[in-house]
Amino acid sequence: MMRLNRLDLNLFLVFDTIYTERNLTRAAERLSLTQPTVSNALARLRHALDDPLFVKSGGGMQPTSFAESIAGRVSDALTLLQSASLKAERFDPATSRRIFRLSVLDLHDAELLPDLVQDLSHRAPGVELRVLRLPRAELPKALARGTVEIATDIPLRDTTNLSSQIVAKDSYVCAMRPGHPAGSQELTLDAYLELKHIHISSRQQGAAAVDIALRRRGIRRQFGLQMQNYYSVVPIVLGTEMVVTLTRDLARRFGLQARPLPLAVKPLEIHLYRHIRSDGDAAIDWLFSRILDLSQSSGQRSESSS
Repeated sequence: MMRLNRLDLNLFLVFDTIYTERNLTRAAERLSLTQPTVSNALARLRHALDDPLFVKSGGGMQPTSFAESIAGRVSDALTLLQSASLKAERFDPATSRRIFRLSVLDLHDAELLPDLVQDLSHRAPGVELRVLRLPRAELPKALARGTVEIATDIPLRDTTNLSSQIVAKDSYVCAMRPGHPAGSQELTLDAYLELKHIHISSRQQGAAAVDIALRRRGIRRQFGLQMQNYYSVVPIVLGTEMVVTLTRDLARRFGLQARPLPLAVKPLEIHLYRHIRSDGDAAIDWLFSRILDLSQSSGQRSESSS
């Protein structure tokens, strides 16, 4: 059996990063190393474990069967080591240079990020945020592996070993340009179905909450446009007769006229997630708490303005 004192444990950090990124260049960037250094480390680990570990495929690196068999245990061990070191580390937001990685639901980023960035510019001017949007099914594993440290999303099916708090809850409305003909009268179900809708989903065939409610009645709405995010929807809605179903708060932020939906749709509920292995990481604890506080303040402002 190989003795650990004969093996550089940093090689397992390289292994874990390559396994996550599936690309040597991205792994080197994430580790702040040169690509030849990462390649050399991989070669040493290949020799020590007597396995190729990764093979080139389609411009990336695919793990071997042996690499797949040890990846989870390596990740768990690295997470425990990181947690042990961070628990003893004092976090001072005013002087920290920490990089935080967040996955934020697109329905939530317009509400969260402006307040969070402004808050951090005063309380923690040296920290850096890296915000991305991971597929929902990947979030539990990404939080466990530390690919992201905090995430916001709708309620997840798999919350094993995740800590969560509700940070936003809002009803859906039908949003349209100010002066739209449908905005001057009661929006009945028949009138709603006659409108052309913008359907927004990150998935090619994703169904929105309103579509699920409509399908229960055996009916569908008609689409004029399908998009994957909300960033470009405002000028389209303002310049056309199309409407979009989104949350009341987003309609208000975007300056759109909102009409109540003519059918019952479960309100959007957004949760804030982190992995239980981050318990004791003072930096993640602090940022998690700041997001909770900011979300509560934002909710109070929304209620007072509605």
